[in-house]
Amino acid sequence: MRHSRTPRKSLPAAVVGLALAAALGGVVPTASAAASATAGNAETYAAYERSQENQAATKAFFEAVQRSVAEQRAANPGALAVTVTYNTRNAPSFRTQIARSTQIWNSSVTNVKLQEVSSGGNFSYREGNDPRGSYASTDGHGRGYIFLDYRQNQIYNSTRVTSHETGHVLGLPDHYSGPCSELMSGGGPGTSCTNAYPNSTERARVNQLWANGFAASGLGTKG
Repeated sequence: MRHSRTPRKSLPAAVVGLALAAALGGVVPTASAAASATAGNAETYAAYERSQENQAATKAFFEAVQRSVAEQRAANPGALAVTVTYNTRNAPSFRTQIARSTQIWNSSVTNVKLQEVSSGGNFSYREGNDPRGSYASTDGHGRGYIFLDYRQNQIYNSTRVTSHETGHVLGLPDHYSGPCSELMSGGGPGTSCTNAYPNSTERARVNQLWANGFAASGLGTKG
């Protein structure tokens, strides 16, 4: 994740790094984009993913999405399930992976749903180059976005990367030491891991966080 084109010095408080690992099979950017890409690698992705900066940014991102969802829910307070909206206007190369990852999450949990909109939304997806890899971030105005790094998505399975990053939208933190069967283990299992599905524990946690239409952190019952 890197910024919504804000100065790099502002990133530490807002950036959520989400390095993931999986086999080759991702988006191939245009020749010009590939030529200009900053060279990231598994080591730099892993280092950022395990950092305190990343942990703090992940929490800030989730809270920004929560606030955005709370605003829209004010008009429909009785709904038991929440719809979190997103747009892909600034990530055209990854639309297939985004659609697949949101489909995976929508089929895995019941208390929250992801829905694409043509503009605006509770968060957005963006693409570009960053040596730290893909991440989730806030724009400083109560909205969040997921940044998808070209190089990382060439090295690792792009659907796993995208699904992992989307897991942060739903409130899940990184757990680098986990097995391949754990989506939020990110790059920990190595580049051969292609699993893009949350396990039963991750699914249950998301449903708990969004029980009764609210996220447990700050907006609803603590859980």
